[in-house]
Parts: sequence; C-alpha cells; structure tokens
Amino acid sequence: MRKLIAAVLAVASLGIGTAEAEITVGFVTSQSGPGSSIGVLYDRGMKAAVEYANSVGEEKIKFIQLDDGSDPSAATRNARKLVEENKVDLLIGTATAPSSIAMVAVANELKVPMISISPITVPATDSGDRWAIAMPQPPSLMVKVVVDRMKRDGIKNFAYIGFSDAWGDLVYNGAQKPAEADGMKILTNERYARTDTSVTGQVLKIMATKPDAVLLGGSATQGALPPLTLAERGYKGPLYGTPALLNADFIRVGGKAVEGVLVSAGPVIVAEQLPDSHFSKKISLDFRAAYQKANGMPTTDGFSAYSFDAWLVFLDAAKRAMATAKPGTPEFRTALKNAIFTTKDLVGTHAIYNFKPGESYGVDERSLVLVRLVDGKWKYEP
Repeated sequence: MRKLIAAVLAVASLGIGTAEAEITVGFVTSQSGPGSSIGVLYDRGMKAAVEYANSVGEEKIKFIQLDDGSDPSAATRNARKLVEENKVDLLIGTATAPSSIAMVAVANELKVPMISISPITVPATDSGDRWAIAMPQPPSLMVKVVVDRMKRDGIKNFAYIGFSDAWGDLVYNGAQKPAEADGMKILTNERYARTDTSVTGQVLKIMATKPDAVLLGGSATQGALPPLTLAERGYKGPLYGTPALLNADFIRVGGKAVEGVLVSAGPVIVAEQLPDSHFSKKISLDFRAAYQKANGMPTTDGFSAYSFDAWLVFLDAAKRAMATAKPGTPEFRTALKNAIFTTKDLVGTHAIYNFKPGESYGVDERSLVLVRLVDGKWKYEP
C-alpha cells in the first residue's frame, strides 16, 4: 500500500492527469534498505530532472516511482508491475547493481527500454538484442583515470582494499590492466563486507607491505572504514578512490582520515570550478538550480546527476521516437529503444553521451575529472 501511495503521489506532484499523460516513465530506486544512502540521492536527482522538464514537446510525461528496498526481488516485481500494469514506455533504475541487473532482465523479457543509473554491464537477450544502457562511467574507466594519475604522482606500487562483492571486484579488476601498463605493482587485494565494523586485520597486512599509496574500493559510509583504520595505524601516504566515495557520509564519517583523498569524478561535482569552455559547466549549473528548487537544498553528490542525465537522454530520444510511433504502444517502445541507442553528442552533467547498439556505456575520458578532498570539500585538480 505504501508503495502504491508513493506512486500516486509521484504522479500528483507533477500535476499530470492520467488522461493527459501519454508518455509514461517508471522509476525505481532504493529509498530504504542498505542501498538507500545512494538511492535517496537518485530520488532527489530525479525530482530535479522532472522540475527541469516534465514534457516532451506538447506531450506531458506521466511519472511513477517505486521503492525496491535495496532488494533485487522487489526490483524485479516493481519493474514487472510498471510494465504490465502501468504500461510504462521506459524504465529507469536503480540504486544497486544486483537490483539494476534484475530490472534489465525484465526489460529484456518484456521489450521495454531501460536506463540503468548504476554502473553495470548490461546483459543482452538470448538473441543478442539489448533494451538497456548504463548512464555512469564504467568502473574500468573510473579506475584507469586514477591509476594513470598515480603514475604521474610518482607512485611505484600501491595496496588495494575494497568490498568483498561485485563492486570490489570491478575496482580491483579495473586497476590491474592500467597498473601493468604504467609499470606499477598492486601489493594487496584485501576485502571487507559492507556490514563489517572492523578492517584491522586487512590494514595490518597492507601496512606490512609498506605501500607508496592505497587504492580504496569501497563506497559511501562504509568506504570510510579503511582510511580510519589506516590513520589509527599511522599510515600517512596518499589515498586514491573512485566516484563511489563522492558522498557526504564518507566525508562526515571519515573526518580528518579522508582529507586529501584523490578520486575520479564526473565534472558536475566541481561545476563552478570548471572553465567556462567546459562542456559540463552550463548544464551542471542548470541542474543545480533545478535540484535546489525541487529539493530545497543544494546538491553535494554525483549520484543525483546520473538520474538527471538519464532524463536528458530520455527526453532527447523520446522526441525522435515520437516522430515515428505513438506513446503507449509496442512500436513506440521499440522506437524509443532505437533512439536511445543512437544518441549522439548529447551534453549532460557527467559526460557527452554517444550510445551504440550492442554497447552498455556511452561515455569517454571526458566524463571524468580528478578532485581532491580539502577541508571537507572537493577541489578540482586539472
């Protein structure tokens, strides 16, 4: 009942009646459960997106939102409900990789286009067809940019500590190839669970190798646990990480222990610090204005902007799809999918997007900058 009420309120908040709204978008995020620290940010970003534009030309958009509770099974049920009962033309979601992959399975089965806001490798159908794309920078690119910077910083070797799950694997695997190419050695592959309260054993192993630097493969609040323990054990070397650490809770919990950490980030994080010629500056400032209006607070993260960019991709593709098919029909869903996969040079807050059939991601190295945490704030490092 709570989820149904949330969905109704989401539609009502746009002032859109069912009779008017021909384009229907279903959005799933994690507003509860362990993924909620990120899921809430995706929710706020989507509110900013709808504030920015709630129609495609003269066609209003009907928007329905559901909470998956950070549970892949719930994400599957939500996606199926949105398609089979609400007849959505597009799915967008969700806050965790497992739940996003679960939604893609439904999108592939029911032939509805989907935009993932989590960094996943999008599975294809049995026939090789794809109905989904992923908005974020791929983890391999997030890590490559950081490892290349390590080389420029004179790092010869580094230790790794990350989550004992798919995200931890993605970061470690993403570091291996560029490290080898740059002539650097990875000294450790230490892991910890997202629910762990101590990493003392792992940090002692790291300290024993005397690394030049440490690469962090965690995220959000729990991403601060290794730096805190490293600081307690007297580590004073540099720390590096990925956009997964761009979270207010990471800064709050980590305190002085995370000061100086250098991470890759979408340019939206430091929009006001970018040169006026940078592609991201204008749209990022527009995003921030919409975010402030929709949420009554400034944005301090990179996750919410993925929701916003997903909306930009949808708006661009829907305009082209409507030239050939009527919303609410299988033909429109196919046209919308094809339009998404032919997105060309679309400027967003994080990247200039170019999608192609058969590929999960549509970004390049322009989608990342390097930022350092200084006095609790992210500073652009060209």
